[in-house]
Amino acid sequence: MKKEEQHLETLFKRRFGDDPISFNPLPNSGSYRQYYRLNGRETTAMGVVNEDRSENEAFISFTQTFLEAGLPVPEILGEALEDHCYLISDLGDMTLFRYLTGVRQERIDFPDELAGLYRNVLQILPKFQIEAGAKIDYSKCYPRQAFDRQSMMWDLNYFKYYFLKLATVPYNEQALEDDFETFTRFLLEAPSGFFMYRDLQSRNIMLVNEDPYFIDYQGGRKGALQYDVASLLYDAKADIPQDIRDQLLVFYLDALESYLPGKREEFLTFFPGFVLIRILQAMGAYGFRGYYEKKRHFLQSIPFAVSNLRNLYGLWMESESNPRLPTLMKVLDHIIGNPSFQHPESVSQGLTVTINSFSYKNGIPEDHTENCGGFVFDCRALPNPGRYEDYLQLTGKDQQVIDFFQREEAVTEFMKHVWLIIDQSILNYLSRDFQHLFVNFGCTGGQHRSVYFAAKLALYLKGRKNVNIVVNHRDLPLT
Repeated sequence: MKKEEQHLETLFKRRFGDDPISFNPLPNSGSYRQYYRLNGRETTAMGVVNEDRSENEAFISFTQTFLEAGLPVPEILGEALEDHCYLISDLGDMTLFRYLTGVRQERIDFPDELAGLYRNVLQILPKFQIEAGAKIDYSKCYPRQAFDRQSMMWDLNYFKYYFLKLATVPYNEQALEDDFETFTRFLLEAPSGFFMYRDLQSRNIMLVNEDPYFIDYQGGRKGALQYDVASLLYDAKADIPQDIRDQLLVFYLDALESYLPGKREEFLTFFPGFVLIRILQAMGAYGFRGYYEKKRHFLQSIPFAVSNLRNLYGLWMESESNPRLPTLMKVLDHIIGNPSFQHPESVSQGLTVTINSFSYKNGIPEDHTENCGGFVFDCRALPNPGRYEDYLQLTGKDQQVIDFFQREEAVTEFMKHVWLIIDQSILNYLSRDFQHLFVNFGCTGGQHRSVYFAAKLALYLKGRKNVNIVVNHRDLPLT
């Protein structure tokens, strides 16, 4: 066990008086933080490991302020900042995005039950921004205390260097920089003394009994109200229809009246600009994660971002209150009109499940895909036909060996449990747009038990929608 994981176990024991019964890492998302679920006999908690102490301090400080304000955020259960880890309450696995995806797989419209969840979020948002925002210790903000000119230029250059350059979109460097300067001057005219969540999107909202809880606000800082609303409503893969966005925006403005009456027109003057910079920042992130880090599933968000740009582009060009940004608009026009950004050919569809059989004598197979993980099932505790002369020259693919295993109750029970685990992971990975799942079956010689289970799993998964299967019998003797 890694040192940081041992620190989490110590925190858990200090908080709950006993060692955790299970300690499970969660799949990585878009950050460099590692999350774990620690289960005790009567309780559970989430463990977070993050080498960036300043980011950890920001999260803990903000959380304490939000809890004092009565806002729905996780509780801090323990912290060891010197060891780069802390414990928070377990809010489950249901994010707003996962819930939305499940509903929209069955319906092509955007039902009112989903709009209702978004209204719940928007009803709470002004309390974060204004009421709790007035009590935030902004000295804890990281990397900057405000969404100022420097922060805006970072976002715009993020878009330039990690999307435009890596996607080979042509532009005039100096002319684009001039537009960035003009754009930031415009955005800085908006009132900005509020708490800006920074990454308010459907994956950062947990649903507990359909009530929203807010997470991942450690990047928050002082800024304009418009940014968070733009982040939520123009969240790329949530793909909220424009008419629903318009209705939700009106709902938010009505909620805002309780805190800042008479600010509707001022808010709307700057709102398209914050929608634009948020989309550009997100596209920079998709480029960095997808083109640069080779995490291909991030590229699947590009068509949705382009669709949002298309909706915004015409309105921006028609409005006289928006600044003229000729080079940036030319770049956006190029992106909107380029078919490769609407359906990126480099993004494979669905989940590839790679199934390996192997011999422990030769080590466990290594996973070189972007997810880097998966499962290793040890079959050595099961009955071994390799001990009998009749089966020595056969493999787990031969009918005599298959018949042998099908007579063994222990094999049937083992298979039942493995299948349940694999089904759960496939459902979760598909909902999160993961590209790869790695499954390994090991035995002593890599010939009978491991081969049998690898072949059976491939057959079990055959025909699954959006699931591609690759089988490797790594150590199967050549015939």
